[in-house]
Amino acid sequence: MEAEKDESEDEDMEDDGADDRPIYNPLNLPLGWDGKPIPFWLYKLHGMGIEYKCEICGNYSYWGRRAFERHFQEWRHAFGMRCLKIPNTAHFKEITKIEEAITLYEKLKRDAEEQTFRPEQATCGHLRSGSTDGG
Repeated sequence: MEAEKDESEDEDMEDDGADDRPIYNPLNLPLGWDGKPIPFWLYKLHGMGIEYKCEICGNYSYWGRRAFERHFQEWRHAFGMRCLKIPNTAHFKEITKIEEAITLYEKLKRDAEEQTFRPEQATCGHLRSGSTDGG
């Protein structure tokens, strides 16, 4: 009877050991929710083999379009924009180069300045000419 218990305990230990083995992942695919590599077709479908670099984030690499699009709202990109003294707004989505971000910010500042209301420039034309329409 004790021999049967020992054998069943050995089998239990062998089953536990099967989960501890390293997972075979020769393509270095990302792990899914179950801790196993995602299927290769899913990896290709989501474009996870494509690398996107962001100069504003310190040339950090993002793998896949989804991760790249998400990074614009994350701390690393926001910190890089703050270091450049540029607000992290929707205008700068898809901008990854520092020079492009600075150029766009300068253009947005010029456009905003042109559209601001200035009372000294808002005088009416007929008052400036000095004529009255009273007859």
